[in-house]
Amino acid sequence: MVNFEEIQKVIKNRRSVFPKSYLQKPIEKEVLLNLLECANQAPTHRLTQPWRFKVFMGAGLNRLADELVKQYKEVTPVESFLQKKSDSIHEKVMQSGAVLAIGMNVSGKVPEWEEVAAVASAVQNIWIAASTIKIGAYWSSPALIANLNSFLELKDTEKCIGLFYMGYHEEELGLGNRIPIEEQISWIEE
Repeated sequence: MVNFEEIQKVIKNRRSVFPKSYLQKPIEKEVLLNLLECANQAPTHRLTQPWRFKVFMGAGLNRLADELVKQYKEVTPVESFLQKKSDSIHEKVMQSGAVLAIGMNVSGKVPEWEEVAAVASAVQNIWIAASTIKIGAYWSSPALIANLNSFLELKDTEKCIGLFYMGYHEEELGLGNRIPIEEQISWIEE
């Protein structure tokens, strides 16, 4: 049986780890598949299982980085364009061991917010599992994702709701800055 204190420790110590902290080490396909199996166990109302993932690794990272830079150039007015931001967009992808495009299928069977909640639960499952093997991650949802449907070959019922940057790291992670839970609970006992 799994120890509650260990699970609690893993959950409490899960943090966003950004690409600048990633080691230049690819994440193996088998590891990613195991993490995605964890995602597949997320709760889902009416079994819609709305999560969809496009996995970018190896040369695929170049394709994603180039597409994001292209989209940034296309949607940014010339007077607002910053080469530094363009370079940063490219570097974030290339510093990653893998990047998941987080997709969501809108089934129409349940309210859309329930599909979002299921996808978020799936991503949290990946995040928690990845943190146990020193793979850091963070979920980014830049405005550019709205322009990726064609590049990602999404169906009409699907949409991209974020990019999940992942990479091995050596950072020591601790507890996050959270409001005490007692300030967020109302007990109704009668």
